[in-house]
Amino acid sequence: MLIEEELLLSYGAEKEDFKPSDVIFEENSTPRYYYQIINGRIKLNHYNDEGKELILAILSKGLSVCELLLFIDEKYPVNAIAFEDTTVLKLPKADFVRLLDENPQTSRDINKFLSERLYQKYIMLENNASLRPDVRIKGALNYQKSFSADQSKFSFEVPLTRQQIASITALRVETVIRTIKKLEKEDFVKIINRKIYI
Repeated sequence: MLIEEELLLSYGAEKEDFKPSDVIFEENSTPRYYYQIINGRIKLNHYNDEGKELILAILSKGLSVCELLLFIDEKYPVNAIAFEDTTVLKLPKADFVRLLDENPQTSRDINKFLSERLYQKYIMLENNASLRPDVRIKGALNYQKSFSADQSKFSFEVPLTRQQIASITALRVETVIRTIKKLEKEDFVKIINRKIYI
């Protein structure tokens, strides 16, 4: 957990349940809450001018959702959508700021988390600029794994379908399928029951 549940509850956080495809917040809406996932997964996405979905991240248990926007006066640049049955703790922005002011170690933990996420985003963006599909896919998979505590080889089950990897990397599904097979031969990923492990 990024912030202990008991601490969030003591500052007034409430639990909220979402069904698959429920919208937690929409692009261009104003950030009003700190969200932390208790269980389930949340997809952050954006639709381009042609209506094509671009998935930016899939967040899972213990992670926060777009918390960086609580520190600036900007609208959400993405949608947050429940990927499956999901429960979050939801804390109003003012209470979140008070929690950080009164708990310096938690504030430092949030700063460290934000710094790690920003670093990984830079790496992923750099990889996504590549013309090589294997570089793009490796970057996207490494970004997803960066959220996991266990960084040992093949310890992380990628929570994405081939279609979703295509959406993240702006590649065609056929290219993703072919490249994943190539990466398996190169021992970068392992496929078990059609699931990708990195």
